[in-house]
Amino acid sequence: MNDRSTPKRPEDKLTIWETLRRRPEMVTLTILVVICVAVSIINPNFLQPGSLIDMGRASVVTGLFALGVFAILAAGGIDVSFTAIAALTMYSLTKFVITVAPDLPMAAIIAIAVVAGALLGAVNGLLVHGLRVPSLIVTIGTQYLFRGILLAFVGTVWLMELPPQMTAFGKAALYQFQGANGVTVDLPAYFLIFPVVVGLAWFLFDRTLMGRAIFATGGNPEVAARLGYGQRVVHVFVFAFAGALAGLAGIIHVSATRMANPFDLVGTEIEVIAAVVLGGARITGGTGSVLGTVAGVLLITVVSNTLVLVGIPSTWQRLVVGAFILLAAAFFVRRKQKPKQRKAE
Repeated sequence: MNDRSTPKRPEDKLTIWETLRRRPEMVTLTILVVICVAVSIINPNFLQPGSLIDMGRASVVTGLFALGVFAILAAGGIDVSFTAIAALTMYSLTKFVITVAPDLPMAAIIAIAVVAGALLGAVNGLLVHGLRVPSLIVTIGTQYLFRGILLAFVGTVWLMELPPQMTAFGKAALYQFQGANGVTVDLPAYFLIFPVVVGLAWFLFDRTLMGRAIFATGGNPEVAARLGYGQRVVHVFVFAFAGALAGLAGIIHVSATRMANPFDLVGTEIEVIAAVVLGGARITGGTGSVLGTVAGVLLITVVSNTLVLVGIPSTWQRLVVGAFILLAAAFFVRRKQKPKQRKAE
């Protein structure tokens, strides 16, 4: 029988490196805090309500995209078509409301966007499972397919006059702040959607059988199949989940910018994937956390919004993000290396 009163041996204590290896999101959070402190010292305007609200507003769409990408990475895949799903959904639905159903309630618009995005995402999942080819290849193809459908059959003209319910949704404010320069800054009501989705995603991945199936599939698909986890169900679910969040993000984006541009969101895929990777998810699958994904989104958002505040040209943004990705890759390669086995007594 083990004696619980026996003190632990020094080698039984986790080192800082071992802690970071097991909880990589702590590295991202540490970097985020260091950057925030440094920027606030260089430029105190960083802590002004206007700057913080701008970053919070910018994190919503990126964050929704990132949670969807995280689900797919955790299952061992990768998706680059989510922005095309968002663009097709948001533009088509906006045009439908303008021309066919101008009185459609905002709640119904959001619900339709989520369902439409999920259906498009499910197409990705079915193709990935059915064709047995890497998801990157499939989603590159569907990215062009979805954007082609949008531009060839739906429209290419910017919709500058949105339905009043969508405009009201984008303008609705939770709270108003008076800036030091006298400018009133609004905290948008749609910001609440992001923490709600984060909570739902955390419950899904940490407290449900589907969450365990996703991580098991990403870790080792053959073992997951032997354990009884249906690979087809997992693939369709994660891509439908990412598509649903893409559809939601698209409607929020249109309502916030107050115009529907069919060419919007192009090129943001790498930034979103970078946020998820910086949050601790491996491209090879089976790892990651919702907290880490949120931390990665905040890190990317802070970097993107503070370069100008500290006097660094915005053209350097990709360089800085690329450096973070390389550092994260180096860290995760080291993290993947298992520590030496203790010698048997």
